[in-house]
Amino acid sequence: MEKNVPVRFYLDFEKPIAELEAKINELKAMVSEEGGVSITAEIETLQEKVNDLLLDMYSKLTPWQKTQVARHPERPHCLDYINALIDDFTPLAGDRYFGEDAAIVGGVGTFRGRSVMVIGNEKGSDTQSRIKHNFGMANPEGYRKAVRLMEMADKFKLPVITLVDTAGAYPGVAAEERGQAEAIARSTDCCLKLGVPIVSVIIGEGGSGGAVAIATANTILMLEHAIYSVISPEGAASIIWRDSNKKEEAATAMKITAQDLIGLSVIDQIVSEPVGGAHRDPRRAAKTVSDAIAKSLAVFDGMDAQALRQNRYDRFLKIGRGLPGCVIFLSADSLQHCSATQILISMPFRAPEAQLQHIDYARVRTTLAVGLPQSSGINSAKRTTSIIMD
Repeated sequence: MEKNVPVRFYLDFEKPIAELEAKINELKAMVSEEGGVSITAEIETLQEKVNDLLLDMYSKLTPWQKTQVARHPERPHCLDYINALIDDFTPLAGDRYFGEDAAIVGGVGTFRGRSVMVIGNEKGSDTQSRIKHNFGMANPEGYRKAVRLMEMADKFKLPVITLVDTAGAYPGVAAEERGQAEAIARSTDCCLKLGVPIVSVIIGEGGSGGAVAIATANTILMLEHAIYSVISPEGAASIIWRDSNKKEEAATAMKITAQDLIGLSVIDQIVSEPVGGAHRDPRRAAKTVSDAIAKSLAVFDGMDAQALRQNRYDRFLKIGRGLPGCVIFLSADSLQHCSATQILISMPFRAPEAQLQHIDYARVRTTLAVGLPQSSGINSAKRTTSIIMD
């Protein structure tokens, strides 16, 4: 009788791996059926090829491929990490205003012998659970629940651990009517005001304000193949090029990977994943995340509430400081309609020597399409501007 082999989901760029693993499964089935035939050596050879191919492939993933890995349906989600890392977890529900939102889970538990508050986005692992958790997209009551739990943690001096994995806050009409934007803002504000350490881990997708609302932390960790962005690559491509098929170009331009973001000081540490992604060895991935969280929390031992708030304040103020230039993304159509104010906002000048009052914005609008001349006011501030055109 043929042995049941678990069905694995393969991404489009993993086709060579899928073919090799299919051959391995066929050979294993032959061994179980025929018994006497020894093809162990052939199986081991194929497995070595798979391992080498995985190592090579995952060492040079493009930003769009990393986006696909971050969204992998078999990737460990929030509840998987909670079950692996937290002992005696007691879930807490409801925002005490409107109701419960299963997209954000939270509760108290023990992390390596230390009482903590855990909050995270849960996407679900099958159709039923994904519908229950609204695919990880929280409503206002979810963020108000997060605020309630963070305030409880502050009251009882419990460190906060957040696990971020969401495409963004739910954009439904009812959510907007119940104050989605305000709920996100209040949750972000609550993170900043906490008098206890807060460590955030981007475990999959970190989508826009829906992620920032629970990721305004003292330390932000990010898994090697996770993404963190203000908008999805598809959304950015639709806005910039009016063509969602240019999502790969958008993913590259947006700097959404952990490797890009650590250079921008948006995150503090990249947490390595097993070869082939966290979904190939969830237990090992959880152990690595656990070690990283423990080290991050240890840094803040003994710090008082004011010092923790100041640390958080300084951490976010340094984002983007000292960068060599800025990048402006303008389509040909939008370029023609940019006002002087819009151009100014698009150019985050930080050097005091930038003589913004002397820039001829009409001339800038014209020269942007053909490249900036050396004599422009922008170059006098030693800034480089890149334009992505239609």
